[in-house]
Amino acid sequence: MTATEVVVTGLGAITPLGGDVGSTWEALLAGESGLRGDVFAGQQAAGFPGTVAGTMAADPAATLPPVRARRLDRSQQAALVAAAEAWADAGTPQVDPDRLASAIGTGIGGVGTLLKEDDRLEASGVRRVSPRTVPMLMPNAAAALISIEYGARAGSYTPVSACSSGAEALALGARLIRAGEADLVIAGGTEAAITPLTVAGFTQARALSRETADPASASRPFAADRSGFVLSEGAAVLVLESAGHAAARGAHVHAVLAGAGIAADAHHITAPAADGAGQISAMRKALAQAGLAPGRISHVNAHATGTPLGDAAEARAIGKLLGRAAVTAPKAALGHLFGAAGAIEALIAVLSVEHGVIPPTRNLAPAGADPEIALDVVTERREAPQEAVLTNSFGFGGQNVSLVVTGARDRAPRTA
Repeated sequence: MTATEVVVTGLGAITPLGGDVGSTWEALLAGESGLRGDVFAGQQAAGFPGTVAGTMAADPAATLPPVRARRLDRSQQAALVAAAEAWADAGTPQVDPDRLASAIGTGIGGVGTLLKEDDRLEASGVRRVSPRTVPMLMPNAAAALISIEYGARAGSYTPVSACSSGAEALALGARLIRAGEADLVIAGGTEAAITPLTVAGFTQARALSRETADPASASRPFAADRSGFVLSEGAAVLVLESAGHAAARGAHVHAVLAGAGIAADAHHITAPAADGAGQISAMRKALAQAGLAPGRISHVNAHATGTPLGDAAEARAIGKLLGRAAVTAPKAALGHLFGAAGAIEALIAVLSVEHGVIPPTRNLAPAGADPEIALDVVTERREAPQEAVLTNSFGFGGQNVSLVVTGARDRAPRTA
């Protein structure tokens, strides 16, 4: 490794599949589902019977001091829980605060707090609104709270780019390290936006899955009968570090964040460009930064949300660049974590490289894969060395982010 390489030394997550990285990974490999039905049961949510969503498998508030938890939006709670796991996994690094940064992406921020306090205002008046409303709803709060928690003074950043927010935060973190502005960045994404309003908006846009009778099979990326995505919540945080800094402290290295590419469709606010030019550009940039030819990619961790247009567009883009590549689609098990999706799927890519396994894609049966999807969709756990994994995150607005994760050539032993 050279000092300019960016390595991953810490992993943390709280997702619909598990309350931490280990449980999430084990459930994903086992082909389990984190999706649940009737998530608004008991709430004043008329018109939403049987709504399917991916709620977190554990309550993030339960691991925080009660008083502190009450002062945080659910998305902020999740980010702090994931960051704590990642920081511990990285060995609680000793780092110059002026060389430590935070970058946490989110699609919408504290929308739960916003809606709750608006209801309170309308029902009870101004004096009943919490004085903590603004810091609980502002999108940059998760990154700021992590900066405060770990003394990160090199900068606190908040990419807000819809579904690609978490991946963009990782790309930004790597850029800060390569530019010499930081030695270590706590980077990832968080989202907790399962509310009647967001579900209603996505429903009216015809973006959500209509296959809700069996929650576990509602998310069907690349399937012939896919009809939309399933909204989920959670957070994933990675500790990114310059290889030189990691080596100097004897850190365990999970993998290398070898390349990142960002491009825009400049086409439509919700629909992907039919020619896939922006997606192909992001993937090419990531490969170029990693110094890899397309044929070196072991598999693609696809964005694949389960929408008819989105999956087809991504499949065409991957096919043009990589041919009939092996792909996996974690959203079949996790649902779509929106602003956190790119971060959790980058984390999955890291684990795929580290452990030499491609996680399975659920829910292609009984309809099977769309015959127009000319890719090798992996439906059973496939164990094989994973030299390099390309992971995609494409969001509303034509936001395209691709990351390349490769194996660590010189893994240092984990310090006590």
